[in-house]
Amino acid sequence: MNMNRRNALKVGAVSAAAVAATTLTGCTGGETGTAAAANAGKVLGKHKVVIIGGGFGGLTVANNLKKIDKNFDVAVIEKNDTFMACPVSNTYLGKLEGMDLGKFIFDYAQPVEKHGYSMLKSEVIAIDRVAKTVTTAAGIVQYEILVLSPGIAYNYTGQFPTWTKSHAAAVQRACPPAMIPGSEHVALERQLMNMDDGDVIIAAPSGKFRCPPAPYERAAMIASYMKKEDINGKVIVLVPGAKFAKMGAFKESAKDLFGDKIVYMHHTAVTDVDLKAKVLHFNQQVPTGKKDEDGDMIMKTVKKSHKYQVCNLIVNHKASPVVQMAGLNTTADAFKKVKMAGCTFQTQTDKDVYAVGDIVGHAIPPSGQTAVWAGIQCAKEIAHRLHGKSYTLPVKTKSVKAGNVCFSMVGDGPEEGIMVTHDFSWTGKVIKGKGHVPKAPSGKYRSKNTAKALRDWYRGIMSDLFA
Repeated sequence: MNMNRRNALKVGAVSAAAVAATTLTGCTGGETGTAAAANAGKVLGKHKVVIIGGGFGGLTVANNLKKIDKNFDVAVIEKNDTFMACPVSNTYLGKLEGMDLGKFIFDYAQPVEKHGYSMLKSEVIAIDRVAKTVTTAAGIVQYEILVLSPGIAYNYTGQFPTWTKSHAAAVQRACPPAMIPGSEHVALERQLMNMDDGDVIIAAPSGKFRCPPAPYERAAMIASYMKKEDINGKVIVLVPGAKFAKMGAFKESAKDLFGDKIVYMHHTAVTDVDLKAKVLHFNQQVPTGKKDEDGDMIMKTVKKSHKYQVCNLIVNHKASPVVQMAGLNTTADAFKKVKMAGCTFQTQTDKDVYAVGDIVGHAIPPSGQTAVWAGIQCAKEIAHRLHGKSYTLPVKTKSVKAGNVCFSMVGDGPEEGIMVTHDFSWTGKVIKGKGHVPKAPSGKYRSKNTAKALRDWYRGIMSDLFA
């Protein structure tokens, strides 16, 4: 190991991370319990359109409504003081050139001043669809049309029902999932910067979750960082099932670029974490070598444990509690996506409530790009309604090419990336997405051009939101 450089990096990382964590950790929005109670009955005002959530989807709806008609009365409720972009943030963990925190954190003042909508920085604590009110820690906001884009929450209780709340909280601190805006990315980066030789374990979630390729891009970026810093060890990726997003492309890239440094262990389920010993316990389904009467391989459960230097336990996801507060019809799975009214972004439950982003019940992939596409469509729907007109997705085409483009960085020095595109289509009942992972002219999935396209895409989408 290059210990001099590594030690210098550790010192620098502690200082930078401490500042960033101080900035981000306090960005939970809302107020203290006493202040919230005092403000509970205070009416702050009424708006034509109220949007809960200032992420990719919510900001896109707000920005586009004001672009369509500057006279629209729009207000955004967001609990965080600053915007943090999760897409492309794995490159921050990989220490790619120029990818520092400044590339991912933005000031909400920019879009608010440019487009002229209102913004309340506070946490939502209740929604009354009959009274058409949103109760926040700062007071009550009345609405005529409500748009939900609140994002996700972690489902520790659903995934680990026997864990105590204190143990779950301790695991979250020690093994940060880093899939939502906040200080977890900084905490994970600090652990990587401070690690010595040893393994990094990334446990991917099961079921529906935000950005399905994210855990596997993260594995590539951490492997790249370890390679650059001469850290001896492997990146162990625990995969719940037999397949995962962009699997062929990720595995090809991992083999070519990192040899045996990235290890994928399929059919795994985390059971517990020994935080003191830094050991992850999990079950794995392995073949017995025997087949049943239908010819299918008989599997058996094997209990396993693995010691780690850094653990990134990406717990299962579920819709933000805001969805429950609104009392909307949701899907039967553990995520609880919102059921939509046909091929629209109006909810099935309430014609005055719309939804975009991770919580949408359409069969389209959850990503930053999809949230933006949905936000534009939702804004058009609402704008037509406010202008007394009807709006539907284009009937003649019934599809859009590459409605979602999702890039993943897989290497550094040189930078190389892979991608997946989704064509969206609709039949009148649901919006669907069909994915395609293209190969580069070289015959490989990864390329320098795709890595450049990743940076260009990110620069463009953030410029649209914040310029």
